[in-house]
Amino acid sequence: MAKSNFRPLHDRVVVRRVESEAKTAGGIIIPDTAKEKPQEGEIIAIGSGARDEAGKLVPLDVKAGDRILFGKWSGTEVKLNGEDLLIMKESDIMGIIG
Repeated sequence: MAKSNFRPLHDRVVVRRVESEAKTAGGIIIPDTAKEKPQEGEIIAIGSGARDEAGKLVPLDVKAGDRILFGKWSGTEVKLNGEDLLIMKESDIMGIIG
């Protein structure tokens, strides 16, 4: 992705979806119309973190480059620099892969 001037705020992250396989393990090709949007992605930008009750900045547990799993309806789809991306809160992330 080209360098963007966009930086998410607070506890939000920008995620690029990772494309799912077009074939099943048994070799059956899945047509585009039957594919679900992948729930796996790579974080490309993170915010500075959220503030706790005392006003102290709490950094995020994820970082740019992490591969993550997120909920089916998580995030807001946006187009930045011609690329389809998701912006979501860190709490929408279910876990880090590998």
